[in-house]
Amino acid sequence: MARGKLRIYLGAAPGVGKTYAMLSEAHRRIERGTDCVVAFVEHHHRPRTEVMLHGLEQTPRKELQYRDSVFTEMDVDAVLARRPQVALVDELAHTNIPGSRNTKRWQDVEELLAAGIDVISTVNIQHLESLGDVVESITGVRQRETVPDEVVRRADQIELVDMSPPALRRRMAHGNIYKPDKVDAALSNYFRPGNLTALRELALLWVADRVDAYLTEYRSEHQVSTIWGSRERIVVGLTGGPEGRTLIRRAARLAEKGAGGEVLAVYISRSDGLTAASPKELAVQRTLVEDLGGTFHHVVGEDIPAALLDFSRGVNATQIVLGVSRRKGWQYVFGPGVGATVARDSGPDLDVHLITHDEAGKGRGLPVNRGALLGRSRVIWGWTVGLGGPVLLTWLLRGVAPDVGLANDMLLFLTLTVAAAILGGLFPALASAAVGSLLLNWYFTPPVHTFTIADPKNIVAIAIFVGVAVSVASVVDLAARRTHQAARLRAESEILSFLAGNVLRGETSLDELLERVRETFGMESVALLERESEVLPWTCAGSVGSRPCAVPDDADVEVPVGDHMALALTGRVLPAEDRRVLAAFAAQAVVVLDRRRLQEEADRSRALAEGNRIRTALLAAVSHDLRTPLAGIKAAVTSLRSDDVDWSQEDQAELLESIEDGADRLDNLVGNLLDMSRLQTGTVTPIIRETDLDEVIPMALGGVPEDSVDLDIPETLPMVAVDRGLLERAVANIVENAVKYSPPGETVLVSASALADRVEVRVVDRGPGVPDEAKDRIFEPFQRYGDSPRGAGVGLGLAVARGFTEAMAGTIHAEDTPGGGLTMVLSLSTAPQRRPEQPDVSATATS
Repeated sequence: MARGKLRIYLGAAPGVGKTYAMLSEAHRRIERGTDCVVAFVEHHHRPRTEVMLHGLEQTPRKELQYRDSVFTEMDVDAVLARRPQVALVDELAHTNIPGSRNTKRWQDVEELLAAGIDVISTVNIQHLESLGDVVESITGVRQRETVPDEVVRRADQIELVDMSPPALRRRMAHGNIYKPDKVDAALSNYFRPGNLTALRELALLWVADRVDAYLTEYRSEHQVSTIWGSRERIVVGLTGGPEGRTLIRRAARLAEKGAGGEVLAVYISRSDGLTAASPKELAVQRTLVEDLGGTFHHVVGEDIPAALLDFSRGVNATQIVLGVSRRKGWQYVFGPGVGATVARDSGPDLDVHLITHDEAGKGRGLPVNRGALLGRSRVIWGWTVGLGGPVLLTWLLRGVAPDVGLANDMLLFLTLTVAAAILGGLFPALASAAVGSLLLNWYFTPPVHTFTIADPKNIVAIAIFVGVAVSVASVVDLAARRTHQAARLRAESEILSFLAGNVLRGETSLDELLERVRETFGMESVALLERESEVLPWTCAGSVGSRPCAVPDDADVEVPVGDHMALALTGRVLPAEDRRVLAAFAAQAVVVLDRRRLQEEADRSRALAEGNRIRTALLAAVSHDLRTPLAGIKAAVTSLRSDDVDWSQEDQAELLESIEDGADRLDNLVGNLLDMSRLQTGTVTPIIRETDLDEVIPMALGGVPEDSVDLDIPETLPMVAVDRGLLERAVANIVENAVKYSPPGETVLVSASALADRVEVRVVDRGPGVPDEAKDRIFEPFQRYGDSPRGAGVGLGLAVARGFTEAMAGTIHAEDTPGGGLTMVLSLSTAPQRRPEQPDVSATATS
């Protein structure tokens, strides 16, 4: 029986229209005469989805009792007994009620597919198992119901149901997804614009990857070798030479001309692992191509043009960018070169660009020495075995075993030649072969003790011995050298891989990196020197070891890095092959130094920005918050001094009390402002401590009428890490602003909720609202939206609130209130853990 086909409608979030699209497809198939049955569809009381169920046959659901409640699930047996051509199964990632046939609904779907029934299903991107951690980091919610990625990948068709975040939020606000009482909570939590945008991007990228996978699979199954230019993919062939940067930039410009262009830089090395490329230059080119949005690839191949073309066709590239050869004119007698060969063999479907550059025609320099040093002791042993071994073997054969035969004698001498090649290389082996042939002729070939040979067969045997000895010695020497080179290159690659990984992850400081250089190469000291220009003296940016040198000329080994930096080592002179790895260390040392300085500059800039924010809040508080109590005090004093009114003792007491209250408020404000001033100068910081919001927020409502605010602060909220005084001031300003702009009779809602490691305080009003383009400006000093007929402020309250909030490492932003109005969202960090209550010392710093 043929397996059924699976079609999945994939969405970025609930409410995008997956179920609606699935039911629409069912109606279309029924019109074409297909037998479609609704196995399980959950309409969630959405009117439009319920309407789409009309006219569709639905199989009865199976009722299950769990914890004194009755639930319904898809009845797999009923669907199998009905055997429709197509079954509609909603919510593929759903977890079935305990006691069901299968644990997960996707397992029910697998049974239907195995029975030959086509299935149409739905799933959201956040339910894919591999994306669980990513979705949790975006939304703060861990998805408990997941489906294995492989189940979705095996689908015969995947259709993305896409909707922009603003459109989805409008659909939510109109009540088309959730019930009205859940709309506000959904919009302010899971359905935030940022969350929806990130989830949408995940869905689009996942589907795009599947499209590429389908295309690659199709091309492989149908043996399609031609290039399909579905989008511009530009391969840059690198040699490790200085022209690589020019080629990468040119390829990036070509990619920008087409939508979705992609740059792939590839360096091809031979399979022996030996290369003339500069590791430092390749590292720079890798960084450059990644900064430009491309990818770097390292391919091994004997035939470089063929390997480059195979790679390009394998990635479905449309263009190849190569540099004009650096060879001089006379060198073309050895062949046309890589560029010409690639252009000739590329075919009509792959364009080849040959880019001129400054290094063209200047020559490729001397070939790289491919030999490997075997070490002095090994060479000595090789010569000892090559020269002394045949003499000792001759003595043994003449004295101990004189009758073993000429053939065996030759094999024994050949063994010494191989041993000499293994120990000392080619020349000791050649010497061993020469000495061995002479000794064979003198002592073991009749007539003995002469260099004449009576039997012509023995002449052929000795000649073959010499030829075989030389050949075997050459092969053994080459194998030994390649083994030594491979071990060295492996050690180099491990060092460079460890180095690059640590540096990229930011785990290595400059001193640690220099210490690593000193230990790796066994040096006494290592110093990174720099100077601003050639006429200025050298300065030490970092050093390790004893007596580091102060100038590069005093160093045993100097590695220049750019025009004004150098890595200087003392202790011994390094061989040339060690300098290749050392150059990579030097380049990475400069990267670490630059990153440290950029981090220091960023810290200084952050401190300056923090000072500016505090200064702004300070000035705003002076002009905004001091006005009200001063006005009250002045009015009371003026009234008391007036001769036109005869005040009673009760009136005088009331006026004096108002003066005292105003003075107390001024005292508290001046204390806060003094603390803010010290904070600006760095002499004091906000006193951050664990605080319950239900202890602070009610105190911030003293400046507004009692019946103008509804308070919803759950007692189960985690504690926040804030300065109580600053938080009270910030919330008070936000609430006063919301009450000022609310219509008569409308109350302001102040609520709080926890989201991951943050706690959000939301101040919701039903006023006129603020356009999107003005939402950032309202937090600037002296900014008010509209005429504000009932407001007496000068537009500094929200600026003060933002300054205080950011001083506590919090954030504040404005959102639209569903149904009209403005919502201020104040986000605060939760306290790491509860501690015993300490005496309240925050009054000294913030009250």
